[in-house]
Amino acid sequence: MSNPRVLCLGEILYDMLADQLGRSPSEVESWTAYPGGAPANVACGLVKLGTPSAFIGVVGEDEAGNNLQALLQEIGVDTTGVQRHPQAPTRQVLVVRKQNGDRVFAGFKDYDTTEFADTHLKAGELPEELFASADFLVLGTLELAYPDSGAAVHRALELACQYDVKILLDVNWRSVFWTNPDAAPDQIRELIKKVDFLKLAKEEAELLFDTHDAGAITYRLNSVEGVLVTDGDKGCAYCLGENEDKFSAFSVPVIDTTGAGDSFVAGFVHQLLDHGVQNLNNPEIAKKIIAYACAAGALTTLKPGAIASQPTASEIESFLKEHQI
Repeated sequence: MSNPRVLCLGEILYDMLADQLGRSPSEVESWTAYPGGAPANVACGLVKLGTPSAFIGVVGEDEAGNNLQALLQEIGVDTTGVQRHPQAPTRQVLVVRKQNGDRVFAGFKDYDTTEFADTHLKAGELPEELFASADFLVLGTLELAYPDSGAAVHRALELACQYDVKILLDVNWRSVFWTNPDAAPDQIRELIKKVDFLKLAKEEAELLFDTHDAGAITYRLNSVEGVLVTDGDKGCAYCLGENEDKFSAFSVPVIDTTGAGDSFVAGFVHQLLDHGVQNLNNPEIAKKIIAYACAAGALTTLKPGAIASQPTASEIESFLKEHQI
């Protein structure tokens, strides 16, 4: 495989999806395990679109960890940066689903959030050679919740800066991961100052900036090249280069929204590398990139699970042709 152009740093885990819709965790009769974790989803999504990627994170020395590492390798994601923890288990997250398929993170099975392997990412073991040849680093904010992985995030930012790697932050806020959720917004705002592209869900934008206006957030930060604010089936607002606009969501029969935002990120980065960051000031190119990202997200909702349902480049191209875009 050629050198990974995109490095995805953070958590890889199993989403335990409730088989019965509209029930609380105690009422759920059975669960199905799907591989997930936002950065791992993005890494897999990129490879399926034809952009070489690497995943950097930690799994336990357990069956779940073995299976997740094998899955990444099978898909074609570079696993040089995967660390193993001898005691801590690979994370599993309980996910209940509303009647409309929307998911709600409902905690962890038998462990406290701080006890999982992904909290132990070692800053000193990040493979510098991956950063030396990469174009993009994609990360979330969950690693900030724990001392070891938080330090690793800051080390990754240093390496990205050293090797002129663009950074995209997908906020991906999940209060259930934090022992002190009130501390999160300030830590996240500090991290945002160091990134080039920012992707937020509408609720995250409101939480961090008291607005979901992509242009207003861009101007307030005065340090980013692009802001994307997604709002599920209502579409996406964006400010890229000089271009500020909205893109309506595609109407599709949603089965499961898990991983749709991660496929959106994969589609966005894939297209950005294709068209070149320097061309974002062209409104047609900016719109084309967003349309592609929205199509990637929409197609992922047609099947359950995040990674298994990710589209290929030809599926996205056919979908956009059908929609005359």
